[in-house]
Amino acid sequence: MTINGGISFWYATDHTTPRTPPRAPLTAHATADVVIVGGGYTGLWTAYYLKRAAPDLRVTVLEQKFCGYGASGRNGGWLYNGIAGRDRYAALHGHPAARRLQQAMNDTVTEVVDVAAKEGIDADIHRGGVLEVARTPAQLSRLKAFHAAELAFGETDRELYDAAATQGRIAIADAVGSSWSPHGARVHPLKLVKGLAAACERLGVVIHESTPVTEISAGKAVTPYGTVRAPHVLRCTEGFTAALKGQRRAWLPMNSSMIVTAPLPADAWDRLGWSDREVLGDMAHAYMYAQRTADDRIAIGGRGVPYRFGSRTDNDGRTQPATIEALTALLFSFFPQLTGTEITHAWSGVLGVPRDWCATVTLDRTTGLGWAGGYVGSGVATANLAARTLRDLVLGDATELTTLPWVGHRVRRWEPEPLRWLGVQALYAAYREADRRESASHSPVTTPLARLADRISGRH
Repeated sequence: MTINGGISFWYATDHTTPRTPPRAPLTAHATADVVIVGGGYTGLWTAYYLKRAAPDLRVTVLEQKFCGYGASGRNGGWLYNGIAGRDRYAALHGHPAARRLQQAMNDTVTEVVDVAAKEGIDADIHRGGVLEVARTPAQLSRLKAFHAAELAFGETDRELYDAAATQGRIAIADAVGSSWSPHGARVHPLKLVKGLAAACERLGVVIHESTPVTEISAGKAVTPYGTVRAPHVLRCTEGFTAALKGQRRAWLPMNSSMIVTAPLPADAWDRLGWSDREVLGDMAHAYMYAQRTADDRIAIGGRGVPYRFGSRTDNDGRTQPATIEALTALLFSFFPQLTGTEITHAWSGVLGVPRDWCATVTLDRTTGLGWAGGYVGSGVATANLAARTLRDLVLGDATELTTLPWVGHRVRRWEPEPLRWLGVQALYAAYREADRRESASHSPVTTPLARLADRISGRH
């Protein structure tokens, strides 16, 4: 029987680390030097780096549920160097500026691994890189173009594989090629966020859980239990941003769902390979992402129902039965030899999508209001780079990070309902149909339907 929800598989099977007692909610008005709204990766990394740089700074984190309740505790465990919006930043600021941003992301993977080791955070980190695979001729054309683009942005240690070399790494049905990057690692998302929260508290960060923030404005964050006033108020709410007053159309909460198998026996892994435990993705329009977990399961994710009307979020991670069936079929399509394997858990979460699909970091010095996010599903590493950038902005330091092209980027708001819901549903229906057509036609050319969807969505 598949367990559906329960926040995520990572929470449902959290037996190897001590369960943290709930942190006390805010009970009265308070003051701080910096108040951070959101207890996920962005908020906690920001608090961590601020206290590391300025130990006397009073930093308070306000979290509506508990640390890691959102995407930070539900994601696919991809710590990698992808960043949303790089091509747009190249167009706006020039290729060298976007190349610096990419190099910063490459370095960020190492930064997270190193800090986890320094802080004693055992998050099942295994640095096996990222393998992105093509399974149709059209996907292979996109893969080769993608690989060339990554080289042009300075990732000269990336490798391109043909079908045989791909199969030599992971036995994926119908694989015709792949691209591998060393700038990636598998992580256990929950262990990382729990360890990070504990590291923050050791430094003196005050964390209030069960404290929803209803409104953010200059100098204050308002909750039902009191207002925290601070010169700097930082919004780190990613996919839950739409719940804040005045932010309904800022970032769209896109749904992503996952399933995980029962642990696979050694003979199954002998057939599959995957000995380097690289994280796995593909070049489909409705793409997938997967990892081999520390206890030898396969966790795989994809879109499912992409968006809920009115920017609503899910109920503690439950996902639709049809989505579970679709992800199970996708898993067995990649690995037919696993057909019939038990699916033990399924869950979903939301990620933040700006209208132009560009991740951003911003601080308004006149109001003290700042924010970071819009990672479009690449937040495990990007949140760390964003946090270090927010640190420098808050402290007023002019650094290499504060000159990166995503700093201060602004984007128009999403369309009102029902246009927003209709548009997203049509967009992902188009992507799924494009994948079907490319698989059936065996043409090496990306279908015009997908190119049209990219233009309409603002992705390219």
